[in-house]
Amino acid sequence: MARASNPGGTTAMWVRDHLGRLWRDEDFADWYPRDGRPGLSPAQLATVCVLQFLLGLSDRQAAEAVRCRIDFKYAPAMELDDPGFHHSVLADFRDRLTEDGRADRLLDLSLARLKEAGLVRERTTQRTDSTHVLAAVRDLTRLELVTEAVRAALEELAGIAPHLLTGVVDEEWGRRYGRPVRLGKNPTRPKTRILATGNDAARLIGHLGQHGPERLSGPRVQALRQIMVQNYYRDGAGRLRWRTAEDGGLPPSAVAVVSPYDPTARYAPRTCHPLERVRRTSHRDL
Repeated sequence: MARASNPGGTTAMWVRDHLGRLWRDEDFADWYPRDGRPGLSPAQLATVCVLQFLLGLSDRQAAEAVRCRIDFKYAPAMELDDPGFHHSVLADFRDRLTEDGRADRLLDLSLARLKEAGLVRERTTQRTDSTHVLAAVRDLTRLELVTEAVRAALEELAGIAPHLLTGVVDEEWGRRYGRPVRLGKNPTRPKTRILATGNDAARLIGHLGQHGPERLSGPRVQALRQIMVQNYYRDGAGRLRWRTAEDGGLPPSAVAVVSPYDPTARYAPRTCHPLERVRRTSHRDL
């Protein structure tokens, strides 16, 4: 049925056809307790996570694809009438993946089986193109970045000075910032969201400033202030405006903050120092 409805194949079908059973449930035996009722197949969840990354899907979109798309059922070898799972299962699986070096072990296992399948040559080295990994952060649109920065600052304040949020956070703020933001590249009512989020951030920063400059010193509050400066400005009438590339107001990627959780992370090409080029060449020649 997958072949009949997708004669040319899809990314999900390619993964199954070329990689087969890249993981087995036995590979995840130490991730879960031995007692309790049977759970979902971790090998299937791992395959769904790979497809989710390849196609840029949110957890909700990935869970919906597993429930509704034939090619997504085909990739992890699920039955057509399989109802899938709740999207929160994917977040739980990733949390387990980050514990006790499991990610590295799973990657080594995957590489070994890719070699067995002839998809990776025996004598090649699997590596990234850079000598350092600067950060592991999710790729956010500018509006998502501002929204997530407000949420991060609110969570920081809730942990160290919750009384400061009295009179600021209401039910509407709870709906906007109560969970990690997932807006995508084409959110509904973008202009309204941009203005509302910017005004919320400005109100929060102003409110904290009224309680003393020390209230603005938290790392996530500082990140919010930086993100506001790089995305908004005040016009002559004092109104908040969204910066655009046309007016020359956007900072270069080498200095732009891209995550409220790691202000040092950057999306920019890495320039190789001349001495490093010499070291690389010497190492390769050896």
